[in-house]
Amino acid sequence: MARYNKIFLGPVEETKPQVRELNASVALKPGRLVVISSGEWALAAATTVGKVWLVQDNYLAMKGVDDDWTQDTTAIGIEMQDDQLYAARIANGVNITAIGTALTPGANGTLAIASTEDLIVAYSEEVYNNNSGSEQLLKVRPAGSQSYLSAAA
Repeated sequence: MARYNKIFLGPVEETKPQVRELNASVALKPGRLVVISSGEWALAAATTVGKVWLVQDNYLAMKGVDDDWTQDTTAIGIEMQDDQLYAARIANGVNITAIGTALTPGANGTLAIASTEDLIVAYSEEVYNNNSGSEQLLKVRPAGSQSYLSAAA
């Protein structure tokens, strides 16, 4: 069972985030990071350097955050805004020890802890040690503008 039941966490006073609908090139789990590749959603990877989007839960079909969008169907990607909160996936074994930890795209569209020269796409809004045995949703705030962590920081 997921730690959160929605990907867009608010605030509820704000309008819903901007989204884009594209074909899924692979099965997509809500909360994973994606990029647009050849006009379709593709999973972000550790080598991603461009804009990333966040896979939305399929609320149109009343599905939850653990229900994948199947390959070759239209999926919804959220354009993350820095004044809003989201639930994004981190891999098993990732230990977030401080609020504000810089996060970068990792393998399979999950978030990883950023190191020198990584693309920063979000910051953690909670402390969480994922030793659950599977990827989990983590409350995050997107980076104001996606940037790189410099060696001087």
